[in-house]
Amino acid sequence: MTSCGEDSTTIAGVPLPPTAGADIAFYSSRDGNPEIYLMASDGSAQTRLTEDPGNDLNAAWSPDGKRIAFMSTRDGGNWEIYSMNADGSDPTRLTNTGARESRPDWSPDGTKIAFDTDRDGNWDIYSMNANGSGQTRLTTHAANDLGPAWSPDGAKIAFESDRDGDYEIYVMNPDGSHVTQLTSNDATDQEAAWSPDGSRIAFASDRDGNNEIYVMNADGSGAVRLTNDSAADQDPGWSPDGTRIVFWSDRDGNREIYRMNLDGSGQVNLSRSAATDDGPAWRPGR
Repeated sequence: MTSCGEDSTTIAGVPLPPTAGADIAFYSSRDGNPEIYLMASDGSAQTRLTEDPGNDLNAAWSPDGKRIAFMSTRDGGNWEIYSMNADGSDPTRLTNTGARESRPDWSPDGTKIAFDTDRDGNWDIYSMNANGSGQTRLTTHAANDLGPAWSPDGAKIAFESDRDGDYEIYVMNPDGSHVTQLTSNDATDQEAAWSPDGSRIAFASDRDGNNEIYVMNADGSGAVRLTNDSAADQDPGWSPDGTRIVFWSDRDGNREIYRMNLDGSGQVNLSRSAATDDGPAWRPGR
C-alpha cells in the first residue's frame, strides 16, 4: 500500500465533521492506471490498495466491511470480478469466462455478489456466491441490463435497462422475477444506489440536460434533484447513516470525488487530484 494526502479539518475553508474512521473506496489513475484507493470521509489519509499493471475499478464493500469486490483486467485484458481484503491483500479472482464482467455488488448477508456481464451476447445481471461459485443468470431480456444494486433487506435488486428504448431504473426479486420499472422519461436514468434504510434510491440522470444526482422514494415516486451545475455528476453512494452522499463530478476539469448532505448542500471536493478519481463507495457501518 502507498499512502498519500494529509489529514485536514477543512476543505476550501469549510469545516468538516469528525470522520469517525469512515472509509470511502474509490479508483484513481493518479499513479498511471486505474487502481483502488481508500480515504477518510473528509478526504484525508488517501491510501492505495491495489498495484497492478491492469486496471482496477468499481470497488464494492462486503456488508461487514472486511472484503472489497472490484473489476480488473489484470489477468488477460478482459474485465473480471475479484475480491480482496479491505487492506488490499489476498486478491482472489471470482469470474473467468473471457467475457466482460463488471460492477459487482454484495447481498446484505454477504453470501452473494451480483454483477453485470456480456457473456451471453448482451449485458445481463448475474449473481454468484461470494467465492465465485454458483453463477446464475437473473435477467434474460434482449436489451442491456446493468448496474445491479441490492436493497438493504435483500428483497430487491435495482438495475438499469434500455429495454424500453432508453436507460431507466428497474427493480426485481433476487431470483430475477417480478421486474418493475421505477423511472419513465426520455432521458438516461442510471447508477441506482439504495439508502441504508431502503426507503430511497439515489441515481444519476440527464433528464434536465446533463447528468446530475437525484434521489427518489423506493417506489420511484418523489424524485428530487440534488446537484445543479453544468458538469457531469454521477455514481452516487450513501454514507452508512444515510445523511450524506458521495459522487464523482468533473466540474473542476477532471473527475473528482465529492460529498454532499442529503439535501444537496455542503458539496465539497474530497479527492483533489489532477487525475481521474471515480467510483466512490462508503464502507458499511463506518
